[in-house]
Amino acid sequence: MSFELTILGSSSALPTSKRFPTAHLLKVDERFFLIDCGEGTQIQLRKFGLNPSRIHHIFISHMHGDHVFGLFGLLSTMGMMGRKVAVNLYGPDRLKDMMKQHLAFFGALPFELNYRSPAPGNEGCFFEDEKLTVHAIRLKHRTETFGYLFREKKKLLNVRKEKIQAYSLGIADLVRVKQGKDFITGEGKVIPNSKLTFPAYRQRSYAYISDTAFDPKLAEQVRGVDLLFHEATFSAKDEKLASETMHSTASQAATIAKKAEVHKLLIGHFSSRYRDHSHLVEEARRVFDNTVGVNDGDVYSLPLERSSTE
Repeated sequence: MSFELTILGSSSALPTSKRFPTAHLLKVDERFFLIDCGEGTQIQLRKFGLNPSRIHHIFISHMHGDHVFGLFGLLSTMGMMGRKVAVNLYGPDRLKDMMKQHLAFFGALPFELNYRSPAPGNEGCFFEDEKLTVHAIRLKHRTETFGYLFREKKKLLNVRKEKIQAYSLGIADLVRVKQGKDFITGEGKVIPNSKLTFPAYRQRSYAYISDTAFDPKLAEQVRGVDLLFHEATFSAKDEKLASETMHSTASQAATIAKKAEVHKLLIGHFSSRYRDHSHLVEEARRVFDNTVGVNDGDVYSLPLERSSTE
């Protein structure tokens, strides 16, 4: 039951010899979710041993090139690899228009593309399956931009194996017990649920905050998440430039993390004007200690942990 994030690209608009443009890959229970697709994403997937054929959902934050230029090549490669299964694309409305123009010029893909955009003014939960929800978060940038919050659904309780045999629990009994109900024996004796189960596993979460001007209100929307990625394009000394370009500084990203009481902050999308990014991490850590500056190829795994609130 994996919950693992791989950083495929950590640079901002200008790629460097060591950093590709933005792209993240989240693996949840062996399902792959690609978040943004900067130029060269398919190369990074191969470099880090990740099969692009396993990607069925791609989330695009906004329509700036360093977040979408890799999409055309990735989808084309998927087609040449024989893909027939549909790919689901999520993001601003303009994403569909862009892809239609591209396909009109280069030709159709051998698989279907499905599109979905967050509802204006009511972003909320706009993806859901049996194990996961994804909420869209509206950001403040020069074009329509969204962040994404990935959160596991609440899991059922875990039944103690020895109790199954001890009380001859059938399938219907197990379903009720996992849902938190007590078990009543054939003789009418009530066995408390707490004696039959372990606490459920805790819900794991990851929030992706792409290009955005500093917005304190974001803290409430990502409160308590395990992993928060927040762009940190600039240093505090370049705060004026960050404001003009509607980006954030490292200290501003850390301020959001502190207000939101997240477990760990990941910062990236670093401007190429800085040869060394260690000062950005140091700047953020002065506000929020548990900060990490991401690099291409970094992997962050969240282990299964039993809930302490059950």
